Amino acid sequence: MSLPRLSVLDQSPIRAGGTSADALNDTIDLARRCDVLGYKRYWVAEHHNTKSFAGSAPEVLISRLAAETRSIRVGSGGVMMPHYSPLKVAEVFRVLETLYPGRIDLGLGRAAGTDPRTTEALMPGPKAYPLEVFPQQVEMLTQFLEDATGLVGEAGGFPEDHPYLGIHASPMGPGVPEMWMLGSGGDGAMHAAQFGLPYCYAHFINPDSLDQAMSTYRKFFQPSRGLTEPYAAMGVSVTVAETEEEARHISASRNLWVLKLMQNKAGAFPSVEDALAYPYTDEERALLRGIEARGMVGTPDQVRDQLLHLAEKYDVREFAVVTITYDHADRVRSYELLADAFALKAAA
Repeated sequence: MSLPRLSVLDQSPIRAGGTSADALNDTIDLARRCDVLGYKRYWVAEHHNTKSFAGSAPEVLISRLAAETRSIRVGSGGVMMPHYSPLKVAEVFRVLETLYPGRIDLGLGRAAGTDPRTTEALMPGPKAYPLEVFPQQVEMLTQFLEDATGLVGEAGGFPEDHPYLGIHASPMGPGVPEMWMLGSGGDGAMHAAQFGLPYCYAHFINPDSLDQAMSTYRKFFQPSRGLTEPYAAMGVSVTVAETEEEARHISASRNLWVLKLMQNKAGAFPSVEDALAYPYTDEERALLRGIEARGMVGTPDQVRDQLLHLAEKYDVREFAVVTITYDHADRVRSYELLADAFALKAAA
């Protein structure tokens, strides 16, 4: 089995004492560095009404990141479709593809990325798109995108009796963003299979449904115009340092943040010192052990071996690496060490 590809999923984390501007500048800096290191793609997430993440508009950030880099693919991880019109999403990513041909990814999700009241405020009209119409949204988005490339002929992507017949996602052009389906359970896997899309499973969010999701994706996969066989990727939480002790030390910040998230108290990411000094209760320490077990933390060789084990067990072709540290330099160094462990420069 060949080595899996490595990519980046960046949530633009806000650190305690820092600002949203700091978080977005860190994202830009990290994208530049990962471009040079040889990572395959750089995805930015979508979160709303949160003190933890600065990335609320991935389509805006993608444009800046693509302009700041040279060869790495840039995209969404992902666009939360229930908030948006398929035509508008198609047009936004048609513009991005036209500006940066062959480098744009469109990752789709069906989660809200926020709380119910904020979801209501984001509604595209009198009410939000219900989750049960998500497949129809994806189908419509695909039709708009393929129509814009001329893949479906002069008649466009819609049948003759469709109310949107003759409506096109502009600008028209030959290229098309690479579409992905994202998910952390069986629903996303099924949608990815039915549409013949590459699938990225969010292991860092929900490792417990991994077996079911991967099995569902492969069992029900239907070949499409863009993909003839399943292509599975996995979003993983990774912290790498020169020593295991150092890696565990710097991961304390993220671990405390996840604990606070589980308690509905998440805010900015705490410093390592504050995380280590936090007065955990016995119950919280038990939760913390579970949180620590969900991430890959250690030396480059240790983390490489864990990722290769997952890749072999689940036939994963690519990892979208999520690394959150309080200190930006520690995050950069983690990606550098992982790139060296997988010989990314040599592979490129």
